Amino acid sequence: MAMNDASQKRMPFLDFSNLKGDIFGGLTAGVVALPLALAFGEASGAGPIAGLWGAIFVGFFAALFGGTGSQVSGPTGPMVVVFAGVYASLGGNPALVFAAVVLAGILQILFGVFKLGQYIRLVPYPVISGFMSGIGCIIIALQLSRLFGHEPDGGGTIPALTAIPGAVMDPNFAALTIGAATLAIIFAWPKSWGKYVPAALAALIIGTLMSLVIKGAPILGNIPTGFPGFVMPAFSQESFLIVLEAAFILAVLGAIDSLLTSLVADNMTRTRHNSDRELIGQGIGNTVAGFFGAIPGAGATMRTVVNIRTGGQTRISGMLHALLLLAVVISLAPLASQIPHAVLAGILVKVGYDIIDIAYLKRAHKGPRWDLALMALVLGLTVFVDLITAVAVGVVLAALAFVKKMADDQLAAFTETKPRVTSEEERQLLDEAKGRVTMFDFGGPLSFGAAADLGHHVRERVKNKANAIILDFSRVPFIDVSAARAVETIACDARQAGKTVYVTGMSPKVEQVLAGLNADHCLPADTKYENRIDALRIAVEEVKKGDKGNASSEATPVPAE
Repeated sequence: MAMNDASQKRMPFLDFSNLKGDIFGGLTAGVVALPLALAFGEASGAGPIAGLWGAIFVGFFAALFGGTGSQVSGPTGPMVVVFAGVYASLGGNPALVFAAVVLAGILQILFGVFKLGQYIRLVPYPVISGFMSGIGCIIIALQLSRLFGHEPDGGGTIPALTAIPGAVMDPNFAALTIGAATLAIIFAWPKSWGKYVPAALAALIIGTLMSLVIKGAPILGNIPTGFPGFVMPAFSQESFLIVLEAAFILAVLGAIDSLLTSLVADNMTRTRHNSDRELIGQGIGNTVAGFFGAIPGAGATMRTVVNIRTGGQTRISGMLHALLLLAVVISLAPLASQIPHAVLAGILVKVGYDIIDIAYLKRAHKGPRWDLALMALVLGLTVFVDLITAVAVGVVLAALAFVKKMADDQLAAFTETKPRVTSEEERQLLDEAKGRVTMFDFGGPLSFGAAADLGHHVRERVKNKANAIILDFSRVPFIDVSAARAVETIACDARQAGKTVYVTGMSPKVEQVLAGLNADHCLPADTKYENRIDALRIAVEEVKKGDKGNASSEATPVPAE
């Protein structure tokens, strides 16, 4: 690994060794990104041009400064869902809305500077699957009314769902026809054709041409041309907490989305990305996007996969993808004004469908039931509450479930009736002791989940005829306060019951923690041994001496009074 890291450091910032592949990959990814950027911009509330500029700014700067060479960044479904909520909650005020985007970018830069990338990726898969599937459901819900030629009243999932029956009962048949054709094209487009013309782009072109013949479907209308104006972020005292919360959600979601895509890119290219550098690149891209009124973005899985499959390997491909979109904005923006809403809605329905974790849902019943329940809970919270609550609840519950499982496994190993025997001599010594020496083998790190029950299980095991207890710490690399207090309880209970405690295999680190907390005051200093076979020999010998002492006292006649 060290050699790999060193070789990465020696690589030039811009690697032109794969220029042909990077050009083809970047241009292909740009073609795929065009209809998605327009659709995401329209869905966000900020307008299709904001989606295009988001793809340009985030795509270029995340590629230039990021840590995943083949990654293509831009607006994504999860980011747009959250941004649309932010846009609606802040009343579409550009100063407030894009203050949240700028702050989100700055937070992502700080995540990278403080090397938090490795921790952000620790979100369990059922939680990721749940919130990604929930976001897919939200995207579909938000677009269904638009397929019928209607706009949902208000933002959010609930208004969108309640608007669907009315839209179905009173459809705009021109929009419905174009939307249905878009769905048919994008779902049935042959993969072999997709190598030359992506399904989303084909649906965009065909659906727009249909609208020229089938009149009456709502269209995008006027789209501004030229470079975007500078937006000065601002917030008031009343809106500060709302902006801060929105920025944090965007930053965390963008980080998770990007790093998951980086893992996909690693698997396809057999390379290793730099998580912290990737976060810095994404943060720079989103910060610049916010200053120019563009919607935020993240690493885009589909566009990254297309880039890699068509030859893209280095950051040049992601930068070219953005430059192609820049050329489109400057020259073809007026033509985009004729695109029907129903076409973009159909494209986004397919995006939402792709985000839903269908592969896991098909086989979830064959896996652990708890994981399926957790995924369903996170999905429900994502759709009907909010994303940050869903992720927070999911991570907390997953962590508690993991601690509980670890605690159960530790207690099961700790309370086995027959202790782990490593040699024939140990077996013979335990047989000689005839149950009067009880050995407890801590099978690994002691979690706080198991610590609470350790003392109880020891008392249950030794309350009868055991005269000596051996505590084997040889497989315990570290110990926390909860486990230290559990060891203290075991030792003090044994001393009060007149039983000798022998300690073996305790590392200096564990010994230092126990001493620092004064949790070793009931552990005799003269019964600590390096190897447990030594402790077992001494314990058995002491038990035998006690037996002989008891036997001689029983044989001594008691004088009559």
